[in-house]
Amino acid sequence: MDPTPETSQPQREPPAPVGHGVVQGYLKTLDSSPGVYRMLDRESRVLYVGKARNLRARVSNYARPAGHSPRIARMISMTASMMFLTTRTETEALLLEQNLIKQLKPKFNVLLRDDKSFPNILVTGDHPFAMIKKHRGAKKEKGAYYGPFASAGAVNRTLNQLQRVFLLRNCSDSMFSTRTRPCLQYQIKRCSGPCVGLISEEDYAKTVKDAERFLSGRSTDIQAELAGQMQKASEEMEFERAAALRDRIRAMTQVQSAQGINPRNVEEADIVALHLEQGQACVQVFFIRAGQNWGNRDFYPRVGADVDDAEVLEAFLGQFYDTKEPPRQLILSNEIENPDLMAEALSGKLGRKVELLVPKRGEKLELVDSALRNARESLARKMAESATQTKLLKGLADAFDLSAPPERIEVYDNSHIQGTNAVGAMIVAGPEGFMKNSYRKFNIKGDDLTPGDDFGMMKEVLHRRFKRLLNEDPDREKGMWPDLLLIDGGAGQVSAVREIMAEHGVEDIPMVGVAKGVDRDAGKEEFYRTGKRPFALRHNDPVLYFVQRMRDEAHRFAIGTHRAKRAKSNMKNPLDDIPGVGAARKRALLAHFGSAKAVGRANLADLKAVEGVSEGLAQKVYDFFHDT
Repeated sequence: MDPTPETSQPQREPPAPVGHGVVQGYLKTLDSSPGVYRMLDRESRVLYVGKARNLRARVSNYARPAGHSPRIARMISMTASMMFLTTRTETEALLLEQNLIKQLKPKFNVLLRDDKSFPNILVTGDHPFAMIKKHRGAKKEKGAYYGPFASAGAVNRTLNQLQRVFLLRNCSDSMFSTRTRPCLQYQIKRCSGPCVGLISEEDYAKTVKDAERFLSGRSTDIQAELAGQMQKASEEMEFERAAALRDRIRAMTQVQSAQGINPRNVEEADIVALHLEQGQACVQVFFIRAGQNWGNRDFYPRVGADVDDAEVLEAFLGQFYDTKEPPRQLILSNEIENPDLMAEALSGKLGRKVELLVPKRGEKLELVDSALRNARESLARKMAESATQTKLLKGLADAFDLSAPPERIEVYDNSHIQGTNAVGAMIVAGPEGFMKNSYRKFNIKGDDLTPGDDFGMMKEVLHRRFKRLLNEDPDREKGMWPDLLLIDGGAGQVSAVREIMAEHGVEDIPMVGVAKGVDRDAGKEEFYRTGKRPFALRHNDPVLYFVQRMRDEAHRFAIGTHRAKRAKSNMKNPLDDIPGVGAARKRALLAHFGSAKAVGRANLADLKAVEGVSEGLAQKVYDFFHDT
């Protein structure tokens, strides 16, 4: 009889080796070419992306058994493999390095986390009566662009004052073409009424030119001219015109005072100042264009405990200008590691010389000192807020019996009016407060939902959310998964969400329903968890206020999303749904009949009489409105 075979156990592969030996093994395969390298851990997650003038020399530095900072030593100890990509020049390596850092977000790199585009002011160039408006994104529209401005608020303030000074229109071309009488903007002296012929094309073009001169930094000349015109009008006893000119001068002065300190001898530059403290960093950027201060923004890149100023500032510049047009000058608070290389890379992007300066005296040093003071104060406020946030997260964990303070809290809410224009909203909070770049909105799509079915809406939102998480990050390695869910609602909502989570096999994420008490007063919220009795926090508990703030932020975001969807629906023009009716024919129909409703009432003969509308298109339009 054959012996009973032993039960075989699956043989696990030994873990991949890590550390200096792994790095050492790559030396014999490398030459002295410039390029980019990646260091990966056992799970092939990217730990670090770096560039090198000489790849072999750089890797040999990592292969040394000692002499590294604690951060680099820890990174080497976790390295199980490396990847390399050679480039023709070190400049190409620098650009590729920063691009990969933004894509891969490696653990040990300095990382710029806030990378939004900045708004500009656009004076359109495709209409006889130019429009002035805020513009963000690619500069595809014809016209003159002025910026960047530090924030939408800075643009809006400037636009508001410019409209008072130059009386330029801000209405859309379609609205302009259908006006029959002046709008409110004309009544409050923010527009000169070109839509109804209250100003000639020639005179309007002069005001457009003046606005462009102002945005180009020649405001003193314009003020002098307006002052001369005001004096002349006063002498000729045209007191109403003189008063209007006085108001324009006053508005222009307000624009200049709102800009704060304007440099005397700096025409175009970004002032970039870095402050490092206790392993945290703040970079303050002032935007100087046309000799004017167009605002400032602070950024908080992710840094390690033992990085130096030069490394952080260089990484910031490379990532910040990866998708933005650099100015002619960058005025820095301190030196970076490779200033010539960075200047060459930015010059190639701009197509003209970009100069990097670290001033030692004069006005430029005063500007840097001002930016540095702002960076220092901003970081102090940020650190104080972070300390408070850490205490709140710990209190939240204690209140809801969590195993640890949550790193990512997702809060959900719905908004609709009797089921119409229904939307779901998700906001995210964590150790650094609200993470607005992670907010998401959901257009409710369920055709089988009963109007106003809040449970069904919440189930649809969570179904879509977890389906996407399971597709994009099944191993929960990218920081996309929540540690806690807060749902606006009571036991019913919690039960509905738990059902969806069970369907997706996700049952390890804590979830809490937040519902107002019997009299629905803020401060008397009740909290619902699966399988546990509802409970409340004491009225003055800071954790209660924290939950209220998150719940209110989710409600604000949901309401705002719903209103935007409703407004878009209300403004939808039925002519947009007719095949063959493009922008030009739509304008022709609206100009001829005055409104879409009038187009719908028109007979076929009247439709054929519209210039540019063929007999076939007239039949399509008629059938669209009269098809029964």
